[in-house]
Amino acid sequence: MAVRAAVLPAVGSPLEIAEIDLPDPGPGQVRVRLAAAGVCHSDLSLTNGTMRLPVPAVLGHEGAGTVVAVGEGVRHLAPGDGVVLNWAPACGNCHACALGEVWLCANALAGAAEVHARRTGDGTDLHPGLNVAAFAEETVVQESCVLPAPDGVPLTDAALLGCAVLTGYGAVHHSAKVRPGETVAVFGVGGVGLAALQSARIAGASTIVAVDVSPEKEDLARIAGATDYVVASDTTARDIRALTGKQGVDVAVECVGRAVTIRTAWESTRRGGRTTVVGIGGKDQQVTFNALELFHWGRTLSGCVYGNSNPAQDLPVLAEHIRAGRLDLGALVTERIALEGIPGAFENMLAGKGGRALVVF
Repeated sequence: MAVRAAVLPAVGSPLEIAEIDLPDPGPGQVRVRLAAAGVCHSDLSLTNGTMRLPVPAVLGHEGAGTVVAVGEGVRHLAPGDGVVLNWAPACGNCHACALGEVWLCANALAGAAEVHARRTGDGTDLHPGLNVAAFAEETVVQESCVLPAPDGVPLTDAALLGCAVLTGYGAVHHSAKVRPGETVAVFGVGGVGLAALQSARIAGASTIVAVDVSPEKEDLARIAGATDYVVASDTTARDIRALTGKQGVDVAVECVGRAVTIRTAWESTRRGGRTTVVGIGGKDQQVTFNALELFHWGRTLSGCVYGNSNPAQDLPVLAEHIRAGRLDLGALVTERIALEGIPGAFENMLAGKGGRALVVF
């Protein structure tokens, strides 16, 4: 069956809206009609080679929709079920999974090497960029790549749960483990940063500082929970210390993935504080520390993959926050676009103008 999709022909090439031939679901697979998909910076990282996976590919890893068909052996899903896509399914068998660290599963992206569909006309094999190929009217995925959509949450909103919200929430609650009364700084007011701001508020943080290069994002940040807003500059760390009794924040969450931002987030953290790096940076982004400052400041610097989350366990928790009004998914969206708008949304991200776009099918 032919559907439209956003295809990345090669690393460094612009995205193309094309027709693809999507096969029927095979054994253990599910076909999903997308309701919405989030435009996430991780897909941009595939287009520019920061993250390396097989191409050409259908991008999009954050989405939700309705099951339209199931393959042989699928027993827990049926046509008509609402689902959220899970781009990093845990295998349950590797060393990380055995430790309960499912977000570090060694085989989570194995599906990205498979042939997902073929381009209509020339028959070019297409891979599913980050397993789920959500930038399409419909997709076929493994049963392990879908989770039941939470009750009471529209599918067009639930799409954001698949990456941005799980990552931002997990960074605050699982990685940094923010406690009530602590002070927090979030660097980067994109989708993940906005989710982290809301999550810091849910955690009971007393002071929540949002940091971004764009002054225009202040209103968004404050709606999400920021108590203070700092436009990034050479004095950012000093500005944050001034807001926290000259101590620095207890926790800094870096959602950008640039060396200068990681270093600034670390310098903005109090002595003995915690810095969590969520942003995906390239190999050229080298961060340096000297041995004396590591000893003196006693800070903890840690990476954070997918929010250190277990989607099957965390999704119901997030759903309860949404239903109770503590988490507003609408506050994460700055623009709603059609499938054809994805290339333009990527151009905006490259130019540093991008907000949080949501593709609605």
